[in-house]
Amino acid sequence: MGMLQEFKEFAMKGNVVDMAVGVIIGGAFGKIISSLVADVIMPPIGVLLGGVDFSDLAVTIQEASKTAEGTVIPAVVISYGKFVQTVIDFTIVAGAVFLMIKILMSFKKKAEAAPEAPPAPSNEELLLTEIRDLLKK
Repeated sequence: MGMLQEFKEFAMKGNVVDMAVGVIIGGAFGKIISSLVADVIMPPIGVLLGGVDFSDLAVTIQEASKTAEGTVIPAVVISYGKFVQTVIDFTIVAGAVFLMIKILMSFKKKAEAAPEAPPAPSNEELLLTEIRDLLKK
């Protein structure tokens, strides 16, 4: 029973919950970026390159064939077009994460650089100031 209690305490810590939320949002963000690349960015690039569909770009090493028994042996293909799309996905996600961290760090620097109010003068300082002001009169 002790191990179950330890796990419950671990799972309910703020850092673990925050991390879980981050992973879920990150997964959804990754899908959005993949769709952006595959459905929005790559088609115009393909048109500019002469109507190329990047997801179909591949090098066939061995054509599909059938054995004497009629079993189909699938083709051996290197799908470099999908790899190009994945590299572009990664670049966009990495850039977005970099910008987000950069913005968060600038907010943090501004918060740290905000001037603090000077500390209230001590009783001695107040008394000395009062004496100084009386001497000036």
